[in-house]
Amino acid sequence: MSIKKKIGLGVATAALGVSLVGGGTFAYFNDVETTNSTFAAGTLDLGIDKETIINIDNIKPGDRFFRYFQLSNDGTLDMKEILLNSTYEVVDANGDNSGEDFGEHIMVEYLYNASGKDTVIFQNTLAEIKDNPIKILENFPAGAKNVKFTVQFEFVDNEEDQNKFQNDALKLNWSFEAKQQDGSNK
Repeated sequence: MSIKKKIGLGVATAALGVSLVGGGTFAYFNDVETTNSTFAAGTLDLGIDKETIINIDNIKPGDRFFRYFQLSNDGTLDMKEILLNSTYEVVDANGDNSGEDFGEHIMVEYLYNASGKDTVIFQNTLAEIKDNPIKILENFPAGAKNVKFTVQFEFVDNEEDQNKFQNDALKLNWSFEAKQQDGSNK
């Protein structure tokens, strides 16, 4: 082996040795911090003060019925809106309604009472609002209590023969659906 190769091999060996020794004795400072995070979902909880808004017998064309109920936001989240979903079933006692819907003869005038002022939200027959959600309230803050609603029902007297509806019944189902506010940056 030539002298140049021996010197080159010696330098390479020495460099390798120094790097191994230096690598083994290298020291540095170190610090570790940890965090714990929590994601807790809020609650959307719409409250109503009664299970049955109206239950009445022996009605006749021209009769009107006023009823009251209250809604509250019992959750921790603000509500964007509350929708009324209305369905019903007609019990045709005599089987002679000739295809007419008793719900077409029951008018609903829905009132919201805010600071003593009544504002009409809608006025339609039960047939018109069936399976057609209606917004009855917007921006309902968390913790809001006792928002009073007044509703008036009327068996409309159309000044025609309505004898076919004698002994009939209408089973009304109203469900109130609360929708959350849109998401936001926190």
